[in-house]
Order: sequence, then C-alpha cells, then structure tokens
Amino acid sequence: MLLFELFWSFVKIGFTSFGGLSMIPLISSEMISHGWMTASEVSDIVAIAEMTPGPLGLNCATFAGMRAAGILGAFVANFGALTPAFTLTAAAAIFFDKFRENKKLAQIMIGVRPACVGMVAGVIIDLALVNYSGINEKINIPSLILGVVDLVMLIKFKISIPKVLLFSALMGIILFGVMGL
Repeated sequence: MLLFELFWSFVKIGFTSFGGLSMIPLISSEMISHGWMTASEVSDIVAIAEMTPGPLGLNCATFAGMRAAGILGAFVANFGALTPAFTLTAAAAIFFDKFRENKKLAQIMIGVRPACVGMVAGVIIDLALVNYSGINEKINIPSLILGVVDLVMLIKFKISIPKVLLFSALMGIILFGVMGL
C-alpha cells in the first residue's frame, strides 16, 4: 500500500506542477501529510536534490522515495513523477500541429506562469523559515548572514554554484560545528 501511495503522490505532483521548483511545495505537502518526512527533512532533501546532477523533481522523488520506502520506493516515486511527463509528451506529439498555433493554450499559459512564480515564492518563504530558525524558532543570525553572503556571491560576483556550496559547507562546519553557534 505504501508503494502505491508513493506512486500516486508523485503522479499527482507530476500532473499538477510544471517541473523544477514548482514541484517543491507539492512534494513538501505530500511528504508531510503522509507523515513520511518532517518539514526539516523535506528542506534537507531539496538541498541535496539541488546539489546533485539531474532534474530537481526527479532528485527529490528519488530521495523522498528512498526515505519513505527504500530503493523500491525511490524507483516507484520516480516512475510516478515521470508518468505524467510520458503521458503528456505522447499526447502532445500526437496533436503537435494543433497545439502550436492554439491561442487558448497561449492564454492558459499566461495564467499558469504567474501561479508557478507564486508557488516558488511560497516555497522560498517556507524553506527560509525552516532553514533560518533554530530549535527555539528564533531567527538564527549566523545562518541568515551566510545566506545573504551566498546570494551576493552568486548574483554580484557570479561565483559558480559548486564554489558557493563548498564555501557554505565549510562555513557551516566552522560556525555550527567548531564554534557551536
């Protein structure tokens, strides 16, 4: 039953999101509502999925499925996440000429794009609350400063993501491991 629930959860996620970051709120909701993970564990999985090569949605499905039901769970979650893409791609291939010039589809996408931006903004807020607050639910100032420094490194100085991740990991070890902040 767990494997079917995992499969069905990721089928729903795949059909109701548009890949990438837009999947995160749905993954978070499904994982927490089924009791497969806590908000903190979802945050960890998103961070790991961002660091590993490959599509974010599939990486999240792999880690979430593995956490919930082992290797078979990872396979089932990935299959569930890919099922909508396979289905819609096959349908789109059949009706490609009709979709290409369809004004209704273009109008639908005008509404869908802002919805995706709103969902991503919601996830950013949720993840920020989880990642920048400690056990006592107060803002962890060193974490917040590290996040701002990372953002400046990425946007202003155009430092590559792997270098920023390495810097953050080292700072995490120093600040929270060695110094115990």
